[in-house]
Amino acid sequence: MARLPLVDPDATDPDLDVVFDVFRSAGREVPVLYRALGNSPRLLRAWTDFAWPLRADATTPRGLRELAILRVSQLTGADFEWHAHAPMALQFGGTQEQIDALESWSTSDVFDADQRLVLAAADQLTTDLAIDEATFAALNERWTPAEMVELVLTIAFYSCVSRVLSALDIHAPPEPSPK
Repeated sequence: MARLPLVDPDATDPDLDVVFDVFRSAGREVPVLYRALGNSPRLLRAWTDFAWPLRADATTPRGLRELAILRVSQLTGADFEWHAHAPMALQFGGTQEQIDALESWSTSDVFDADQRLVLAAADQLTTDLAIDEATFAALNERWTPAEMVELVLTIAFYSCVSRVLSALDIHAPPEPSPK
């Protein structure tokens, strides 16, 4: 259970409405993370003002960034993040085989050169808090400076997400029991 009270999904506040209405108008539940962050409506709005364009408006391939997000969630133990982003990885070109092999990506043959490079950066930035010179140089040969910013911000932001989820004790919903 989350360590903070969850804001009622029907709560109204100008900043909450901007975020919650996206889900309410689509007939979807407001995610638990947003309901917890909704205790500070202005900061929730700032969070989504950064997160949503990072997710949807970047020019680097979304599937590539989703694999990086999954790797960050794997390294940090953020099951909520994994649960939210695994379907997105599949939707944007990742395969179930890649998701299943993510833990051993460095020895698996199901990832292409770009994916391997970004996964190396995700591992380094998440575990070492830096990207080594060789990996950065290889990224820089492949991606433009703007794309490098997108990739680094994606990895770093979702590392932040993992830490917020952990601090607030937010986890993926339990799997339904077989009947």
